[in-house]
Amino acid sequence: MPPYRELYPVGTQVQVADRASLEEFARTWRYHNKLQPAQLEYAATGTTVASVGYYHGGDVLYELEGVPGVWHEGCIHPSTEVGAV
Repeated sequence: MPPYRELYPVGTQVQVADRASLEEFARTWRYHNKLQPAQLEYAATGTTVASVGYYHGGDVLYELEGVPGVWHEGCIHPSTEVGAV
């Protein structure tokens, strides 16, 4: 994606990545807004994008409804569940 352009606008239904993917991200990500251990408990949770922000340089950061923490775009994907919220 181009800098400062989100893949998932506010209101988009998304799903947090599976636990193995989150653990890999947490292990390898070396920059800003690292995943917190408590965020791993929300793996595979369906939710909705509540807000979108940007780290200086263009990385997209999300807040999700009912799911604490700041989420990188690589840690979420489109919801695969019909009616997932």
